[in-house]
Amino acid sequence: MHVFLRRLGFYVVAAIAAVTLDFFIPRLVPGDPVLTALAQMRGSLPPQALHALELQYGGDPNSSAWGEYLHFWNMILHGDLGYSMSSGNVPVSEVIGQHIWWTVILVGLSTVISFVVGTAIGTLAAWRRGSWLETLLPVTTFLQAMPYFFLATLLVLVFAVKLGWFPAINGYDYLNSTIGLNWPFLKDALYHGILPALTIVAASLAGWIIGMRNMMVTVRDEDYVLLAEAEGLPQRRVVWYAVRNAVLPQVSSFAMALSFVVGGSLLTEIVFSYPGIGYTLLAAVKNLDYSLVQGIFLVITLVVLAANFVADIIYVLLDPRTRQEA
Repeated sequence: MHVFLRRLGFYVVAAIAAVTLDFFIPRLVPGDPVLTALAQMRGSLPPQALHALELQYGGDPNSSAWGEYLHFWNMILHGDLGYSMSSGNVPVSEVIGQHIWWTVILVGLSTVISFVVGTAIGTLAAWRRGSWLETLLPVTTFLQAMPYFFLATLLVLVFAVKLGWFPAINGYDYLNSTIGLNWPFLKDALYHGILPALTIVAASLAGWIIGMRNMMVTVRDEDYVLLAEAEGLPQRRVVWYAVRNAVLPQVSSFAMALSFVVGGSLLTEIVFSYPGIGYTLLAAVKNLDYSLVQGIFLVITLVVLAANFVADIIYVLLDPRTRQEA
């Protein structure tokens, strides 16, 4: 319980610091969100409407920086992230809600697949050293060494342009599919998501394989594994004893990888024009949509902190040595 409270306190302080930075950094960037909104509206507004815009975008000239900071916290605690001018002056939370699930499903499933497949291959490659599985190491390492955008572009050229097996852009067919829980849309979204998912899996598989293989090679020479083999226990049970300890760093790395699910697919989404949160962030930056950029950064930061906190707790529960040290 003491470990839990101590780590919770650390992440609460980190979250406060993240919100503070999210408040000040956009205000240090040259430009005025209100003037940008007026420029996009292409018209003149009366003073009352101008003042309403200043309040809406958090730029009241009659308020001090401290007052604006407290107002920002009040908005966050009430779930109000402001309004996105580039999306038709709709709430930022609504824009993020429309796009974040594309990223969560795509990157989340890809991360889980690469973790499970990579951990399994790494385990077998270490336990059966010299087998054909070890030939996968240089291949996956070569794919991981490629620049992310280059690998995505290469897959588009081969499988979309040359072979025509998969679509090159978008998350679904905008003309023939309607977003919803219906089979035509789900099938179309799955079809469009194969290439982006393949990019993420191919780029991250080597890390899971090498990490698990190295840990299994180390753990296999431990006394408890040698004793289990000497007692004639079944091979599966011996492997399970070794995997249960070797997988601990993998679990911690997996939780860290999940923390970057929301914001870690920016280049992939840009190459495929995938309607996720990364592509939305790029569009917001291009349109100087301060509120939307601020809201996306805040969501990404809080998701990373929450995932790291969960990773710490899981690691403490799995490894008794961590609790004893604490």
